[in-house]
Amino acid sequence: MSDLSIELTAPNGRKYTQPTGLFINNEWVKSSNGQKLTSINPTDESEIASVYAATAEDVDTAVAAARKAFNDPSWRDISPTDRGNMMIRLSDLVAKHAETLATIETWDNGKVYADSLGGDVAEVQGVLKYYGGYADKIHGQTIDVGPSKFAYTIKEPVGVCGQIIPWNYPLGMAAWKLGPALACGNTIVMKAAEQTPLSILYLANLIKEAGFPPGVVNILNGHGREAGAAIATHLGIDKVAFTGSTGTGKEIMKMAAVNMKNITLETGGKSPLLIFDDADMKQAVKWAHIGIMSNQGQICTATSRILVQESVLESFIEAFKKQVQEMSVVGDPFAETSFQGPQVTKAQYERVLGYIKTGKEEGATLISGGEAHTKATPSSKGFFVMPTVFAGVKPSMKIYREEVFGPFVVIASFKTEAEALEMANDTTYGLGSAVFTKDITRAHRIAKRIEAGMVWINSSNDSDYRIPFGGVKQSGIGRELGEAGLAGYSQIKAVHVNMTGE
Repeated sequence: MSDLSIELTAPNGRKYTQPTGLFINNEWVKSSNGQKLTSINPTDESEIASVYAATAEDVDTAVAAARKAFNDPSWRDISPTDRGNMMIRLSDLVAKHAETLATIETWDNGKVYADSLGGDVAEVQGVLKYYGGYADKIHGQTIDVGPSKFAYTIKEPVGVCGQIIPWNYPLGMAAWKLGPALACGNTIVMKAAEQTPLSILYLANLIKEAGFPPGVVNILNGHGREAGAAIATHLGIDKVAFTGSTGTGKEIMKMAAVNMKNITLETGGKSPLLIFDDADMKQAVKWAHIGIMSNQGQICTATSRILVQESVLESFIEAFKKQVQEMSVVGDPFAETSFQGPQVTKAQYERVLGYIKTGKEEGATLISGGEAHTKATPSSKGFFVMPTVFAGVKPSMKIYREEVFGPFVVIASFKTEAEALEMANDTTYGLGSAVFTKDITRAHRIAKRIEAGMVWINSSNDSDYRIPFGGVKQSGIGRELGEAGLAGYSQIKAVHVNMTGE
């Protein structure tokens, strides 16, 4: 329908048709009360487009479609191989439309176009193909308990899955959730982040084109307090998966308890990066920069606390400052020269600037940045922040303990390995971590003792969709990606067969 899409031309000149409706039962529809939300271009603060925002009633409609599809032979009885081939077709369509998807992602989110294309969209393609390959390799087992009983297990889909994705990696996080859910045979009601509503709607058309039956994947935009809460509390939803802040994750846990939903949560982090005096300093500087400054610092696993052994502290600070100032070119995300684009929204921009103010007030030493960047665009508009580095940071400081979610890093020092571990683990979070040392024994010793779901040795944030991703403590529940990502979307049924005739 013409009133459910709009023709747009992106800043890089690419023209495309942007859907604006709710994608329910393979059809585009308006919200039940006509309400909309507007996407803002963070580069120049202009409006891109308005899209329909789901109400609780719309969530009901989407859940009913997903339940019907779950029980329909067109999906329920399809062979796992055919299901996997459908996912691989979707992966191929993502590759075919890669430049358009990357354009939308950069325009809507502010991330650098090269990262959108070569990182995010390429990962979406890879994740869908990876889990498409797994679809016909999900099976139970027989269990020998003696001749009187034949026992076996069946791996079955959980049912209707509510999936709530964040704004920092809209397409990437959608794929992380779609992939294992579809491979296991579930149906989905997905809600995008209200800050970045556009790319997921374009993907919806590709899902239909790939051949998925009506109702298997339903995609909504909407506000978290309304549509997100309706998903978390819905009695017709069997599982909820969420990526976002720890505070919101806790609320979703409470709401999901209404019918004891299966949950997967990937939440906040304040990940440490440890640098010992025997580390390859050039390598440590390179990865420390990537670990916090990529994607505008808007990464849940960002290694935002750099802990450096005292004897190499000054030399590291000098080299790291130079790396940040040379590599972190802030500017138009469509420009080939830019490393860092704008923060995703004005609220996020103001949040980062607020922590910069706090850091100065707490007495930390500002090494670099510490202000808004007003020369990124000719209009001087946009939510740009200079990459900011504080040193002389104490573990008691707010900027050391709280997640900022921006191009903002703190540097503290330690004397011994024991102190480094104590400082690294002194947090409510436990998502990522990194350690730099040439001592492989020490590296493995720390990897075992550090309280985190992931440890990078001599790198940072180089995740891979074939490897489990997730945290401990208040950084989440469950794992995404890799074979482990399938566990949250399947359940085991045990079958006991009496073989005695008695």
